[in-house]
Amino acid sequence: MNDYYEFLRRIFFFKDLSDQEILLVANACHEERHTSGDILFLEGSAADRCYIVLEGRVEVWKDYNEAKPSLLGVHGPGHFFGELALLDELPRSATVVARENARVLFLYREDFRNLIRDHSSIALSVMVSISFMLRSSNEVFLEDLKKRNTELESAYRELEEVHADRLRNERLSTLGKFSSMILHDIRNPLSMLKGLLQLMILNLHEPEKLEGHVRNALAETARLENLASEFLDYSRGEIRLNLGVTTAAWLFKRVEESVRERFRTSGLSVVTDCRLEDALLLDGERILRALLNVADNARKAMSPGGVLTLRAYPQQDANVFVLEDTGEGMSPEVLAHIFEPFYSSSKAGGTGLGMLIVKNVVEAHGGTVEVESEPGKGTRVRLSIPKRLSGY
Repeated sequence: MNDYYEFLRRIFFFKDLSDQEILLVANACHEERHTSGDILFLEGSAADRCYIVLEGRVEVWKDYNEAKPSLLGVHGPGHFFGELALLDELPRSATVVARENARVLFLYREDFRNLIRDHSSIALSVMVSISFMLRSSNEVFLEDLKKRNTELESAYRELEEVHADRLRNERLSTLGKFSSMILHDIRNPLSMLKGLLQLMILNLHEPEKLEGHVRNALAETARLENLASEFLDYSRGEIRLNLGVTTAAWLFKRVEESVRERFRTSGLSVVTDCRLEDALLLDGERILRALLNVADNARKAMSPGGVLTLRAYPQQDANVFVLEDTGEGMSPEVLAHIFEPFYSSSKAGGTGLGMLIVKNVVEAHGGTVEVESEPGKGTRVRLSIPKRLSGY
């Protein structure tokens, strides 16, 4: 059992769990051993357990017993599988076969449900695993299609080479860019929404938990709305301001509300220092989006314990917003490209339009954006908006 605990605490999906929560999972685990070619379960069979690979690898197949089965994915040590059927109570949607000699841990249906019902952190870890599984399954499925059809594989390679060549020469069409980015970036919030909806069904009679899932679902919906707005602004090539009266305090409150849950789950905090009390004439929603884009970049750059500080203050001829994080910072090479469209250095992904949108929004107000950063010393972003437009 201690070996299970030590193994589970090294799994990426459990990185945010406490030692006590990991121990609860370890105590609920049982072990199976399989030789290469063993079938762990068949498509269409009843689901009574979920699995975590301990050693070796297993393959996930669709239409396994048909003439042309499709390989959906390959799971190695630390990967979950089989949990979706326990959540939606439907038969197994695929067949899982041991690719090589393998050891797997499994949790019975009731143990699994009790853990995610009673421990939100474990439920979130399961959702992260589901999101990862959906992404990796899609990639492996495409790879398998290429292997099974030589003609399609050759066409795909040719298209891939053309695509890479266009990227290198910056001639990729706007439609191609949008298609690629949209498909990539809506997948995460959609996967999270699906997981949250499944958890809502499980907690229909527990209002407190249900409210938390609803709030998280609304936050993911807001992420999708923000993505759509970014693509629309970029596709238009210009920003048409919708000016109105607002305040820096209102903007900071909205930022805090929007980032609260994602910062909390990442072990991060937000500090505000608002010394800008005058009414401001701004496009409030677009300035808010600019602030949120910078805040989200800060979240991706910081480790647990990190702090994002929001400041607002007046200067002689401008009102200034400053966002400063304690993250990993950027090298001069990365800093030189941050305003380029579709450029992203974050391992957490993103549209690559975030800072370009920030720059466009601020410049549409007649202002400027300054970014200071150094590896290991965090990043400071300063948005300056002329008083002739933003207030008195």
